[in-house]
Amino acid sequence: MSPLVQVMMMMFSVLIPQKVFFAPDQPLTVTNKGQTAVALVLTDFNGKVQDATPAADSVAPGASVDLKTLFAALNTPGTYVCYAVDPANKAKALTDFVGTPLVVEVKDNKEPGAGPGVMLVKIEPLRYAVMTTDSGPLTMEFYYDVAPNTVDNFLTLSEGGYYDGLVFHRIVPGFVIQGGDPLGTDTQRAGSGGPGYTIGAEFNDHPHEAGVLSMARTSDPNSGGSQFFICLDYKQTQQLDHQYTAFGKVTDGMDAVTKIAASPVPDQSTGRPATPPVIQKVEVLPVTARHDPYAALFGGK
Repeated sequence: MSPLVQVMMMMFSVLIPQKVFFAPDQPLTVTNKGQTAVALVLTDFNGKVQDATPAADSVAPGASVDLKTLFAALNTPGTYVCYAVDPANKAKALTDFVGTPLVVEVKDNKEPGAGPGVMLVKIEPLRYAVMTTDSGPLTMEFYYDVAPNTVDNFLTLSEGGYYDGLVFHRIVPGFVIQGGDPLGTDTQRAGSGGPGYTIGAEFNDHPHEAGVLSMARTSDPNSGGSQFFICLDYKQTQQLDHQYTAFGKVTDGMDAVTKIAASPVPDQSTGRPATPPVIQKVEVLPVTARHDPYAALFGGK
């Protein structure tokens, strides 16, 4: 078992995948590590429940199943969420699930000249983040479906402590607050730092409305790294739609965002605040029924 899977097992205690990445011809094996039988429910990333075979209605404790044999949808590229629920209480499946849901990303091959069909499947726990700032905590959900690489990059950096102690180095009232630069406290170089690599753009249809997280970049669309911004007013940020990668949203803590945005900015041309607000830490947490920032995002719930 890989170290990542072992970490995943510590994060949630019911549905455990055999591994993280699966080739298209391999079974998507998950095991019920709970103490009781569970029913499995699969939705797309908008919350629409997918058809299932009767075998999904009860998976015994300790039993392993192939998700592809239970849900035909998993043979089609897309992003899905798998829930474990009480078999006797399926009516409440998407509000009273047990453990942490699994995100199942069925990826197609987008390489030039590649034929149609599934290239790879990735299974991971559905997670959210809490960013603690000087002005209060921000709870963040993520768009796994349309910006999977950007989400993975942000979560990986967060789990490694990358953002802890960095600042919001750029504030444009009514527009955005921007952070994630390791050079953010350097008055000469703030805004030019990153993790030492870049990631490709994943432009999508999520509007850059207030609270949306998006990747900062240069004129090169594929120049994102670690710097991100949080939108303040859609009247001003609408122009960013389809030009920047929206990858998540603040679901709780917009009062803190407003406080950060109100920081004094002596030089409006640079947007550099007099005292840059600090990101104290970013915690990545598993979704549970008690703590589920995605409830509103998944419209089918």
